[in-house]
Amino acid sequence: MNKNNKSEKITIFDVAKEAQVSKSTVSLVLTQSDKVSDRSREKVLKAIDKLGYVYNRDAAALRSKRSNLVALVINDLTNPYSAQLAVGLEKHIGALGMLPMLVNTGECLTRQQQVVNTLKEYNVAAFVICPAPGTDKQWVNRLIESGFPVINIMREVPFSDAPTILPDNQKGTLLATEHLLSQGIEKIAFVGGTEDISDYHERLAGYQTALRLHQVASNNAIVPASTNRQGGREAFNTLMQTHPDTEAIVCFSDVIAYGVIEAMRQRQLEPGKDIKVVGFDDLEDSRLMDPSLSSVHIEADDIGKRTCLALAELLNGSAPAVRTLVDVKLIVRDSSRANNVR
Repeated sequence: MNKNNKSEKITIFDVAKEAQVSKSTVSLVLTQSDKVSDRSREKVLKAIDKLGYVYNRDAAALRSKRSNLVALVINDLTNPYSAQLAVGLEKHIGALGMLPMLVNTGECLTRQQQVVNTLKEYNVAAFVICPAPGTDKQWVNRLIESGFPVINIMREVPFSDAPTILPDNQKGTLLATEHLLSQGIEKIAFVGGTEDISDYHERLAGYQTALRLHQVASNNAIVPASTNRQGGREAFNTLMQTHPDTEAIVCFSDVIAYGVIEAMRQRQLEPGKDIKVVGFDDLEDSRLMDPSLSSVHIEADDIGKRTCLALAELLNGSAPAVRTLVDVKLIVRDSSRANNVR
């Protein structure tokens, strides 16, 4: 064979012959397996470089019934925390030698079903999904039964077969509520989130548990709302109509808190002094606000790391933990400090 004739395609057999190793050893190197010695890997890589061999990943995917693509199906990329999460996931998926494919469902169940069906045609290696509202266990389980590993993140689909990686939502709102209760404040509201997502119920439960543990009677100051700024504004105005004596608010998210603070100022109320506010997610902008926003911090990188540990187990045929909680912590800033009293 004339190595200088580019019309003659270099094959895996040519690489094996040049490196003086078996075809299977070359395959192991190409698929980034750890079941090959460093010496053999170096010989194969030198042979690939010398011959100009190009690995056809699409063809390899057809043969192995698996590509190196991991589908990241995110519920709402307009939410700043989702962007932080995607960055953390991308880094750790890349460390596995795989390539993330990011899609946005816009909190739409139909859109989620459509994009997943399309991605199945690309023969992705796995799905990492932040479920849209209304996702049920039957849909998730059918996806798994069709041969695709699935991991749910940030939200849980109750009783599905997919492992789930979650922040400790209940602990987060419990810490936020106890922080306010420790200042002698008892008229505390919970604002934001919708009843068709699991994290709403978890965060609401943490708030209610803190009130119960401190023997503070709940005054039913709970206002669900869309998880955007407008939802926060509308929820605060509703709260003022039903509970005008509210002293502090635990918000479902930082984005909700931003809307709450805007609506508060429209009523000539000063956040952190007239009414204290705590968010959830600890977005980058929260520490830069005036007043800086207290928030429950979720480390997006930890979510990404735990997700990829579970992914590696699934791809290796192991069974990861069914439910993994990632720790959270409360960051206290000016919007809820004890000394911020008018």
